[in-house]
Amino acid sequence: MAEGQIPFKDFGMPVGYMYWVIPAIFFKIFGAQLITLIKAQAFINILSGLAFRSIFVSLRVPYQARFIGVLVFVLSYSFPNYWPWYNHTVIVYQFISLAFLLKFLTGSQTRRSYFLLFLSAFFIFCSFFTKQDGGGLGLLICLALLVYEGISAKKWLPLGAFVGMVVVSALIIMLPVSGSGLSYWFNHGQPPHSSRISITDILGEFLKASFWIKFYLMMAILFLIVLMKNTKEFFADKYQVLLFFVTLGILAEASIFQVTSYVPEDNNFFFHSFGVVFLLTMLIRMLPIDINNTRNLLITTAAILLWWSNTYWNYLDRFILKTGQKEFATMEYQGYHYATEVNKNTFMIELDTTEIPMHEWSTPPLKAFERMLLPNPTVEGINRLMEMPLVKQAGIKVLNMTELTPLAKEIPFELETGSHYPLWYHKGVAMFDKETQMFVDRIAEGYYDLVLFEYIPYLNNFYPFAVREALEKHYQKVDSFTAPRKPTKYAWVEVYVKPRPSGNTIPEEGEISPE
Repeated sequence: MAEGQIPFKDFGMPVGYMYWVIPAIFFKIFGAQLITLIKAQAFINILSGLAFRSIFVSLRVPYQARFIGVLVFVLSYSFPNYWPWYNHTVIVYQFISLAFLLKFLTGSQTRRSYFLLFLSAFFIFCSFFTKQDGGGLGLLICLALLVYEGISAKKWLPLGAFVGMVVVSALIIMLPVSGSGLSYWFNHGQPPHSSRISITDILGEFLKASFWIKFYLMMAILFLIVLMKNTKEFFADKYQVLLFFVTLGILAEASIFQVTSYVPEDNNFFFHSFGVVFLLTMLIRMLPIDINNTRNLLITTAAILLWWSNTYWNYLDRFILKTGQKEFATMEYQGYHYATEVNKNTFMIELDTTEIPMHEWSTPPLKAFERMLLPNPTVEGINRLMEMPLVKQAGIKVLNMTELTPLAKEIPFELETGSHYPLWYHKGVAMFDKETQMFVDRIAEGYYDLVLFEYIPYLNNFYPFAVREALEKHYQKVDSFTAPRKPTKYAWVEVYVKPRPSGNTIPEEGEISPE
């Protein structure tokens, strides 16, 4: 997109293109480097924090509860997300939409304020056109709040206007990319995509696990039982009802989102901050607690920092304390090395020698990998690859089916385009049987001069195994090195080249022997 390619015309993907807009803008400004993605995510995290705060400012949540809520939000949700990820960006767009919607619902609702409603509609469609599940659930939350507005204030115009504005936003975003492969790719839950919505899975995950979601729900119900002495009085307090509905909607969304978007496991942790804000707000209403007192606020802050210490301890330990990098004296016994001191760090013997400790990671000498740490064997493999005479030839056809995507910036090959071509190669997520067969056929025909394939046997078809089988049958493997994954176990980047017409398998000068 930063180079002018058009989604669904130059590449296909089973989600909308709004997730890629911010990274593409940052690539245009700062250049296509991995470090640019971190800059883009920092910007996204700032937006999400401001939107989160705005939601509770509109709901007139006490400052103390807002402050603690923002702290929990940063520690539990923003801090762990340092790379752009569509499962995260979809929620950020949703929060921006909710911020504008609540500003509208709690404001004067003049004609000018309907621009806020349009912004809410626009960003909720941005959320939907980032990922269907999170965006769709966010849309339901917005509609529920507008239905409450219609029932309580007898104002149904905002609901109708919002629906119309969502449609207009959809046309603005979708029309420029329609007419190519949009209907094929953006078709969640129907062929060629498999549905991730399973009522049984959602109920099972909620009842067997979801401890914190159920805790917040239980506490919210208990607080409401105490506070809701009169049903009419409760529903007459607009800010309290909106706070309850928003919290309930977020908890429900988190319960579903953890099943429909199950990677990473903590991608639904946005619910913690909403649960904490709601409970603190109710607690302040119930008890004469002066949390605004500096001492009490500091104690509460310290408690939150202790609760979420796991999010920052790893960084402190890795860069400052370095307790996990302590070296112990060793002895050799029957070919294995054992620590002479037995303690918490040494009582288990690691027999797998493929794990690479962090002090054996380094940065490749390439601009696209600037300031990025990779396992030393990966760096050495990249260096060998860049020294191959074939790589230095202009106009070669390359298939890079690995996580070393920045190589597209370093190797002089042209990226393939077309509405039939997947943006990335994760089978069942970004490409399907038709795309897998396309690559298998191309390999059988010797279409590519160089193929990089990441073999991850412990992940089910992360990169299609059928493509590797075709490579083993029709191509020559000239190198293999550790894949850029942590833990660094059982994953390799394999380098394949077309066999010579004579059938000679002896590597030419500069190539790497498979042995």
